[in-house]
Order: sequence, then structure tokens, then C-alpha cells
Amino acid sequence: MRARDKAAVSALRSTLAALDNAEAVPVGAEELRGVAVEDSPVGVGVTEAARRELTEPETADIVRAEIAERLAAAAQLTTPAHAGHAARLQEEVAVLHRFLDEPDAR
Repeated sequence: MRARDKAAVSALRSTLAALDNAEAVPVGAEELRGVAVEDSPVGVGVTEAARRELTEPETADIVRAEIAERLAAAAQLTTPAHAGHAARLQEEVAVLHRFLDEPDAR
């Protein structure tokens, strides 16, 4: 990473964001309704919500989904003008496969 491997940085940033989004607690319809100003909670930490804990299989599934997304995008880039972008997506796939301890099955 110190060598500024752009493909690895890009793959890891977007995958970490996907994992972070998956940890978010779903909001129910009753929580979307507003409350009266006088009933609204006040103080430090009132907007904090506990995050979900992802299991290892759930995490692996999210990483696999990120891989599938990149493979699908690379498959769409068939023109020679997009060959560089498709190659970069393939590099990102290889990076993500290393984190799954799976062979790169392109």
C-alpha cells in the first residue's frame, strides 16, 4: 500500500464502505415519523445507534458481491478505448480475491 497501489486502494475503500453500510441498523417506519420538538431527545449521544456485527460468512458474501460487481463492469467494457479501465477492474478483483483466500477464478 505504501507504493500507492491505486487498484488496491480503490478496491479496499469501496469494499470497506460496503461493509460499513451493511453494518448499519435498518430504520423502521415508526422511527421515520417525526416527533414533536418538545419530545425530541436532547444530549450527547442521542443520535448514536448500535451497529450490527457482521459474521465472517456475511463479510465474505459482501466481498464476493464487490468482486461480482467489478467483473460485470469489466465485462461491459469491451471496446479498446476502455481496455485500461477493464484491466484496472480486473486488478481490483485480484486484490479482493487475496482477502478471501480464494484463487482468482476469472
